[in-house]
Amino acid sequence: MADLNVLVVNAGSSSLKLSVLGDDDGEVAPARTTERWDGDDAPLEKFLGDVGPVDAVGHRVVHGGMQFTTPTRIDDAVRADLETLVPLAPLHQPRSLAAIDAARRTLPGAPQVACFDTAFHSTMSPAAATYALPAEWRARWPLRRFGFHGLAHAYASRRAAEVLGLQLESLRMVTCHLGAGASLCAVAGGQSIDTTMGFTPLEGLVMATRSGTVDPGLVLWLLQDGGLTVDDVADGLERQSGLLGLCGAADLRDVLSARSHGDPDAALAFAVYTHALRRELGAMVSVLGGAEVIVFSGGVGEHSREVRAAVRLPIDAERNASTTADGDISEDDADVRTVVVTAREDLEIARQVRDVL
Repeated sequence: MADLNVLVVNAGSSSLKLSVLGDDDGEVAPARTTERWDGDDAPLEKFLGDVGPVDAVGHRVVHGGMQFTTPTRIDDAVRADLETLVPLAPLHQPRSLAAIDAARRTLPGAPQVACFDTAFHSTMSPAAATYALPAEWRARWPLRRFGFHGLAHAYASRRAAEVLGLQLESLRMVTCHLGAGASLCAVAGGQSIDTTMGFTPLEGLVMATRSGTVDPGLVLWLLQDGGLTVDDVADGLERQSGLLGLCGAADLRDVLSARSHGDPDAALAFAVYTHALRRELGAMVSVLGGAEVIVFSGGVGEHSREVRAAVRLPIDAERNASTTADGDISEDDADVRTVVVTAREDLEIARQVRDVL
């Protein structure tokens, strides 16, 4: 079933993005986003009324747990299993389930496929995925590094190889998905061998409102000695930290504007953000034993020449300043190529749907 019109359903924590891709990966109709979606069928029904029939549906599902490591056709049993993973992704998993339910009601005859953000990282070795925690804990709960943004990393790695005219199977690369949420992935031969996010999306890089990696002892101190509640700490780490916590602005564009006007907090925020990026990038390159390609994707990765320049890679200044879509921005004689790739999770989801069907 290669020739399919695939409806791609991407449910965020509050939004719903819909698009339809034809068999040539061209958009059958422009993507449409409902910014504040409450789980009802109306946006889906309206969209399908405008674009016409579809043959299959692909859903972005943030968490596949330990049981879902490949794209999976959805039936009642799979739907029930996905429900059990809500505690691992309490903001996003219920929204994915609501989108699945709406699509199954609206398109009861169409095959529906769940595509998981965690699945790409299932190829990580036990050494990369295991936390050094008590055996009793690890036996009782799924305490491991899952990683996220897998659909974005999978697409970025494949597309970067195409841009360079090289074989993905022969490359070692680090894909940098930088947006409001941000993570890096060490990719060898097209497979994830390490990533910066862990059991939750809080680990790793400094992000818009998330802290990234902090000392667990700091969290314990805040609870035991700082007088904060669990809810206080959870809200602080998820929604009040990152760039927002450092300078009061979550959007990097606002940070850069304030920095250009001499705001010291914005300057510190940019320095902390890029220092963490360099540190984690170095770790990913080390895990790979060297890298031939560095890929920037996501809203920040695609559009912030300042961030790309701050990583101190062998990039051409003019190319870096002018490139916001798929392109090689490396210096001509650079041994490590630096590539910008437009994030297209929808294309990865459609590809996975066709593979399953």
